[in-house]
Amino acid sequence: MLRFFTLLRKRKELIPLVALMSLAGTAATSVCIYFLSTKTDIILNKTNNPTPWENVDPTKPQKLMTVTQKWEPVEELQMVKGYSK
Repeated sequence: MLRFFTLLRKRKELIPLVALMSLAGTAATSVCIYFLSTKTDIILNKTNNPTPWENVDPTKPQKLMTVTQKWEPVEELQMVKGYSK
């Protein structure tokens, strides 16, 4: 670690590169943690809930930005779901 800092002292042009790469790595890690903890369509453990896609609220958009999205239930699909339960 000490060798790394002495290299940065010698070559000062590497400091912005190291700073930007550290910032990008931190941002990518925090976005991954955010999506894993808040989004319902991401599945980590299927043993407790074998059908997690049925818990997703279709009226709530799952994208980061939705321009014009209107959800209406499909009657045939609702009938098939009723038969399977």
